[in-house]
Amino acid sequence: MKTRQQGFTLVELIVVIVILGILAATALPRFINVTTQAKVAAVNGLAGGLRSAVSLAQASWQAAGGTGATVSMVGAPAVAVDPATGVPTVALAGIVAAMGCTASPCQGNTFTGTGDTWTPPGVTGACNVTYTAAGVITPVIGAC
Repeated sequence: MKTRQQGFTLVELIVVIVILGILAATALPRFINVTTQAKVAAVNGLAGGLRSAVSLAQASWQAAGGTGATVSMVGAPAVAVDPATGVPTVALAGIVAAMGCTASPCQGNTFTGTGDTWTPPGVTGACNVTYTAAGVITPVIGAC
């Protein structure tokens, strides 16, 4: 009568462990750099949010006839804009209000001064987004 095998042999278990070790050794370097990539993505996402806020403010300004120093946006107080271009000003009543913020941090993002430098949560160093009075949004991706 044949006997059935009751488990794995020691050689089979060692081979599986070695294969798992090789896979782990090759996959580990791919996951080490994920933190930096996540920080860069957070900065780029914040820059996209600022661009959207500027576009919405300009669209609201255009819809109101292209005149005036403030525009109304849903979910935000009156947003101060440049009367000639409709771009939100670098002010608490300008780009900060256009982003729907009242104080820093705003939805995790911190801003300095009147909203000229924005930093996503968990990002330190030279990784932030700058906003100028001309509506120029520049992601600064240094040593994240």
